[in-house]
Amino acid sequence: MEEEVAFIIETAKEEMQDSIDHMKKEFVKIRAGKATPTMLNGVIVDYYGSMTPLSQVSNINTPDGRTLSVQPWEKGMIDPIERAIINSNLGFAPMNNGESIIISIPPLTEERRRNLAKTAKAESEKAKVSIRSHRKDANDEIKTLEKDGLSEDVAKDNEAIIQELTNQFNKKIEELEKKKEGEIMTV
Repeated sequence: MEEEVAFIIETAKEEMQDSIDHMKKEFVKIRAGKATPTMLNGVIVDYYGSMTPLSQVSNINTPDGRTLSVQPWEKGMIDPIERAIINSNLGFAPMNNGESIIISIPPLTEERRRNLAKTAKAESEKAKVSIRSHRKDANDEIKTLEKDGLSEDVAKDNEAIIQELTNQFNKKIEELEKKKEGEIMTV
């Protein structure tokens, strides 16, 4: 039974880490005003009938903090890439100069910054809910083992370990949220 309990705790820990990793990926999508190639991660291009991520058909650079440059590997891909960026609903207006695509990132307004901060907070709340769900699942499995003969003391001790894990991951989420909010609100 000890191996089962250890497995339950390890599984809960991995699932909680997955929740944090997912939140980090979502945070990358929330732009903080500074241009980064990751802003275009969700853009999918029609590459000769096959839907392909933008990063696999072009080079994406940031010549400065407010500009993205997309250099297609094939000249014929400029128009499909430009359409894909427009259709991605990222709010960017790409400019095609025949060689590459230039995207100017407009400075964020105060209202837009507040909305992005709210979005970041909502993502961190989702992560917290996910972590609480993993805690509940692990505790339920321990209760099931308790019914099958696990001693009450061992069950309580392991529930305390799971609660400690939950607290650690929630603290990590709050730290990441504060950091992201700071990035967003910094002009």
